[in-house]
Amino acid sequence: MFETTGTVIGNVVTTPVRRELPTGESVLTFRLGSTSRRRDAAGEWVDSGTLFITVTCWRRLAVGVDASLRRGDPVIAHGQWRTVEYRAKDGTDRRELELRAYAVGPDLSRCTTAVTRNSEHGSGSGPVSLIRNTCTGSSAEERARVSEDQGDARAVQSASSDRAETQPVDA
Repeated sequence: MFETTGTVIGNVVTTPVRRELPTGESVLTFRLGSTSRRRDAAGEWVDSGTLFITVTCWRRLAVGVDASLRRGDPVIAHGQWRTVEYRAKDGTDRRELELRAYAVGPDLSRCTTAVTRNSEHGSGSGPVSLIRNTCTGSSAEERARVSEDQGDARAVQSASSDRAETQPVDA
């Protein structure tokens, strides 16, 4: 209800570790470092401190991050902030900032990547199907192509016939 969400831009600083829980759910964690930069008196860029947080990914996000990201990769992570309290091996009480991620992806201002869409949930058909956009064309064209009651479907079909086949999105 009163979730505090945020986005962090940084680098993966530890190797992501994925585990399967007894319930069958996947969970993946990694540490993310975000270093702020500022100009000094001489006008040069200098590092101004690093924020280290633990990012936790669940279920399909865990599978996607495990297949895609490695230590050192530039990423953008968005999710819910949590404080995790625990007792360290030396007996001291500790608190750690955690981001329970809703979305994690590469920072395309600092790298390039190829996108592979998951199609593990089969394909739907008919006007009730949800369609994921391809990299070309607009989402309005895709919605019009799926819904029979929106515009002239023949015009949309012919305008987008040269594009790659779209993939369904599971609801």
